[in-house]
Amino acid sequence: MKIILLFILSCNIYALNIKKNLYTLYQNKQYEKVCTIGFNNFQKYKKDEEFVSLYAFGCLNADFIDRLAIPIASLKFSKEARANSAYFAVILMQKKLLYHALIDNYDLSFYILPSTNFILSKVFDLYVKLGKHKSKTIYNFKDTVDKKINYKLYIKTEERVNKMIIEEYYDTILLKRHIYW
Repeated sequence: MKIILLFILSCNIYALNIKKNLYTLYQNKQYEKVCTIGFNNFQKYKKDEEFVSLYAFGCLNADFIDRLAIPIASLKFSKEARANSAYFAVILMQKKLLYHALIDNYDLSFYILPSTNFILSKVFDLYVKLGKHKSKTIYNFKDTVDKKINYKLYIKTEERVNKMIIEEYYDTILLKRHIYW
């Protein structure tokens, strides 16, 4: 009986440690590590909505948007989890639609979707506001809130899969390059 109790206790301590580790990595902006560790341990902690949300936010901030699909389906048991799930679902859909529009010249002008403050949502909204238009190689957008921030949207053609690139600038200084496929 003592062996079983020790085993259960050590499993609970390990679970707390991995969550604490994820949180520390997230606080230190090591989002790629958070996403990878969360992804690798998802089966063990799929019922722990704090773990799943932390893992999903890590993936979101690491620009691993496609990895949100599993957390979206899992986050359903609490109000906060459902809100997170809806947030991730909006961003995933916007990514897929924007990529489809750029690669296949798909018309997004009739879409009305919820929005978020995430960069992909901002660029999606700016693209949709263009309405029906002739396809361009590069799209340049100004942020609607901060006029010093602007975005460059384009497709980078590669051998296996084309990449959708969003470059975020403050004046002329590149802040970050987001790469999606």
